Amino acid sequence: MTKLIDVIFICSSVVFNILVSALYIAFKFGDLMLVEVLGGIALSLIVPFTITLLGYLREKAKKRTIIFNGIILIYLLLELLLDYVLRIHVKEILAINLPFVIVFFAALFSMIYVSYERNKKIGNVVIITNWILLGCFTYYLLA
Repeated sequence: MTKLIDVIFICSSVVFNILVSALYIAFKFGDLMLVEVLGGIALSLIVPFTITLLGYLREKAKKRTIIFNGIILIYLLLELLLDYVLRIHVKEILAINLPFVIVFFAALFSMIYVSYERNKKIGNVVIITNWILLGCFTYYLLA
């Protein structure tokens, strides 16, 4: 069961990184319909990350693994609340934007940590897709 939970976590992390990378590119090119679709798919990852959290709790994984998985869920729930429920444009309000970006980067670090801790070889895939996401994020901000 542990290996299955690890596979779900790592696959979800890779899918998240790729989806959010594509989301930044779509947003940069002004395709708001694609942004909505990609954002909705990314938020649906709440389900597998919840499953992995419950699996790690059941197997009594390291506290850090459980906490970092929780940080990812907090980010996704925060994204759901701000973007889809309250419809707040986070980028426009500095008081919300800065903490939101901090939580986003904490979630990215959490994906790297848990993936690498659970499987070093496959954890490298998460790191690579994370760098791709950071490149797209930089392009989104600067270009």
